[in-house]
Amino acid sequence: MVEALRLSSTPSKGAGSAVACPHLQTTVFAVENMHCGGCIAPVEDALLALPGVAAARANLTARRVVAEYDASRVTPDKVIEALEGVGYRAAELADPGVGDAGARDADLTRRLGVAGFAAMNIMLLSVSVWSGAGGDMEQSIQTLFHWLSALIALPAVAYAGLPFFRSAAGALRVGRLNMDVPISLGVILATGMSLFQTMRGSEQVYFDAAVTLLAFLLIGRLLDQQMRTRASGAAANLLGLRLTSAGVLRDDGSIERVSVKLLEPGMKLVAAAGERIAADGIVRAGASEIDEALITGESAPRRIAPGEPVFAGTTNLAQPITIEVTARDSNSLLAEIARLMAAAEQNRGLYVRLADRAARLYAPAVHVLGLTTFIGWMALGHAWDEALTAAIAVLIITCPCALALAVPVVQIAAASRLFGKGLILKSADGLERMAEVDTVVFDKTGTLTEGEPKLVNGADIAANDLAAAASLASASRHPYARAVVAAARRAGILFAVAGEVVESAGAGLSRSTAEGEERLGSAEWCGVPPVAGVEAQLWYRPAKGPAIVFRFADRLREDAAAVVGRLKAAGYRVELLSGDRAAAVAPIAADAGISDWKAEQRPGDKIARLEVLKAEGRKTLMVGDGLNDAPALAAAHASLSPATAADVSQTAADAIFQGSHLDPVVEALAVAKASERLSLQNFALAIGYNIVFVPLAMAGLVTPLIAAVAMSGSSITVTANAIRLGSKNLELARR
Repeated sequence: MVEALRLSSTPSKGAGSAVACPHLQTTVFAVENMHCGGCIAPVEDALLALPGVAAARANLTARRVVAEYDASRVTPDKVIEALEGVGYRAAELADPGVGDAGARDADLTRRLGVAGFAAMNIMLLSVSVWSGAGGDMEQSIQTLFHWLSALIALPAVAYAGLPFFRSAAGALRVGRLNMDVPISLGVILATGMSLFQTMRGSEQVYFDAAVTLLAFLLIGRLLDQQMRTRASGAAANLLGLRLTSAGVLRDDGSIERVSVKLLEPGMKLVAAAGERIAADGIVRAGASEIDEALITGESAPRRIAPGEPVFAGTTNLAQPITIEVTARDSNSLLAEIARLMAAAEQNRGLYVRLADRAARLYAPAVHVLGLTTFIGWMALGHAWDEALTAAIAVLIITCPCALALAVPVVQIAAASRLFGKGLILKSADGLERMAEVDTVVFDKTGTLTEGEPKLVNGADIAANDLAAAASLASASRHPYARAVVAAARRAGILFAVAGEVVESAGAGLSRSTAEGEERLGSAEWCGVPPVAGVEAQLWYRPAKGPAIVFRFADRLREDAAAVVGRLKAAGYRVELLSGDRAAAVAPIAADAGISDWKAEQRPGDKIARLEVLKAEGRKTLMVGDGLNDAPALAAAHASLSPATAADVSQTAADAIFQGSHLDPVVEALAVAKASERLSLQNFALAIGYNIVFVPLAMAGLVTPLIAAVAMSGSSITVTANAIRLGSKNLELARR
């Protein structure tokens, strides 16, 4: 069963903490010309230099920066001005879930079309020159063809290269370097040298290489952008599932379509069969089935009846229902999950920070290598145009794109996959720490078990008795009373909510009828001798007839034993720490297959046990949900919490899993290990690419055209390698 998830914005373990301030505001800004790892540091530094800014996190993949600032001292306009001061064009995102990836794709596609068309025409002219250079073609015809190539190339380079030139100019204007500086320098040098050679009447003209270079660069950037959009679009896609309008039921019975942004708690909505639900709320009329795979990751629909919660973005499958709104659109479960997903995409763990630092130092090295190549070739007696061609190839091939993308795309692909499995990542380095885990410690109630008592002897109770008891129980919020009501609904039994019910604290419920008084509560309250050692029970005493016992149990989650078995098979040590009595913990531990368990554990006892495991050299994943688990969740090496957990536990956890199954625990560990492998693979690919191609370019064995293909290919390779995580069949590997 899905519960409303109220996610705290307090940073969890491993995340940076903001400056405490009553006016602290968080705003997302789109940064148009942030293209490489070298852009991250100046963007963040510019914002952190503003008095009143508490934190700034740049996201290269989404080209966004999240700023947390004192709203009494800083305005969004000041943030935009600060970014413009270091060469970046920025704008506030009114809705962080709505991106401009489509517009960027269309712009790059147009420029690619111009570059490709120009390259093909210049290539035709070049082939004619090459084939006739040693034959009968006159020098004047060759020169004419070169000038025709120049007429095609110059405007094509100016238009197709504008994104690179604009970004490079902005960086140089504020005295810094980014990846577009060497690219722009390489293209401009190749084009300028070709124009100069054409004016001299030389045969060494490279218009075809310059334009084709831009075409390949644009292809690489377009494909890379599309793959990154695919990887990072989980939050945006989630918000895209919201309805724009909803059918509001008015007092006169009419239905009026209004914007979901105008919905207020207390309004009543009508959701037709097959329609997405527009807002979080409580069902007030009708029974149906709800597809909640969007939120829980579970494919089986949930049966709902009056009084049960439903959530925006889920789909009503069977019958029309009437819903009372309980939360505004901006406060819905869907919006909160999307905000958490976006925050996970913004965060950067250890590997990401290492890649950013390497890319930041790498940009100046590119120009040093290019200049060294030019000087070296000239010193060896080569012609200036040969030396310049080699230097151009070095400038292009040493672009740090692949290194900057090596880890962020893995993190985003992992967060997207986990979300699809009903698990929301909160901490920046949570996955990195989960990959190191060798011990899993579970809490019992609400973690290994479902956390709600279930009626276990329902088959022995007559339908009319269950209906009468449920009618009384519907007046109480006691867990056992709720379990009786739930059992009646699951059995399809219709009952009316009893009126004039009196609830006696610690005893039970009663009401007077024409036939006499009926009661639901403890054995003593119902006049029945108590049974020693049996606590999980209620008694129903009708107005006439014998009392009937209702027995309850907190059952294991359906897949708990299977999950524990998979963890053990993979070499993980599994323990159970519970604050419950030993008599209640022992059978649960036995059913789950956990031999190492402890009962009656206070919060301090759980922390002490985690410290013992740490002293033994073990790295522990704590899985818990109660208030008493929050300290242990914070103390563990890594932590998970179910969505039904207390807010403080969700705040302390590195990730939150939804639904009634424990399988997300295994999924989180498997994805963490796979993410670690992919991150290291991407580092190896990026570094290996440079080790192989940079010496070849400096030796003159790589032309500018081949350099463009290699550079674009390396960026696409690391991104595609990360994207595999989304569909890869993962098994929890043995430690």
